[in-house]
Amino acid sequence: MQIVGVVVAGGPGVFVRPLVHGTDPHRLAWELGYRIVRPLSATGMGDDLTLTVQVSAHGRPVTERGSQRRRALDPDLTEEEIGTPLVRQRLAAYSIVLSDRGLLATEFSERTAVPGSWGLPGGGIDAGENPSQAVIREAVEETGQHIEIAHLLDIQTDHWIGRSPAGVIEDFHAVRIIYAATCPAPTDPVVHDVGGTTASTRWVPLHAWQRMHWAAGTRALLDRHLVRLAMELGYRRRWATG
Repeated sequence: MQIVGVVVAGGPGVFVRPLVHGTDPHRLAWELGYRIVRPLSATGMGDDLTLTVQVSAHGRPVTERGSQRRRALDPDLTEEEIGTPLVRQRLAAYSIVLSDRGLLATEFSERTAVPGSWGLPGGGIDAGENPSQAVIREAVEETGQHIEIAHLLDIQTDHWIGRSPAGVIEDFHAVRIIYAATCPAPTDPVVHDVGGTTASTRWVPLHAWQRMHWAAGTRALLDRHLVRLAMELGYRRRWATG
């Protein structure tokens, strides 16, 4: 995957860099002298993705800090068990989905490091698939809902050493492309991909979303975007009426 920074949409790139293992795109841009204003597009398929972001020069001194700090999600891991972990960068796509029934949420299963926490529909990008296709497919598999992409919203990364759902110890770099989406004809959600990383799914009324136990990364995204998205996509009234 590579990151392209442009000052104006459609303009020439001021930098083009690969997103190497463990790198956060915001830090990458900052160390090149820019801050990311917003993502513009995610094109390509599988691992051959190009994320184009709008940037502005920050004009501040820069200290290179290297790879994003790793954190171990499995507290039971010992140094001997860690050994030489499998290095893996996983590109995935997720979406904040709104409808007349609220916010679409998925519960993490026991196969994950955060069982019982809630997140957003989405998952890994398959070979021959672009990010928007991946998030539409995952929404059907995890919730049974047919969604429509509104626009690219954010990019989020994390980096840790831990056990995969298969029990393999990995040096794992999660790269999450986040979309805003709507569901024009919401139904009662149902998990079709039984036995995977999604235990259950539901529509959460907008006035009640803060009562849910969200995974940390999801909570950060909702805190940053949900109010504005509800207004932008025409669901702000649902905050008061439930």
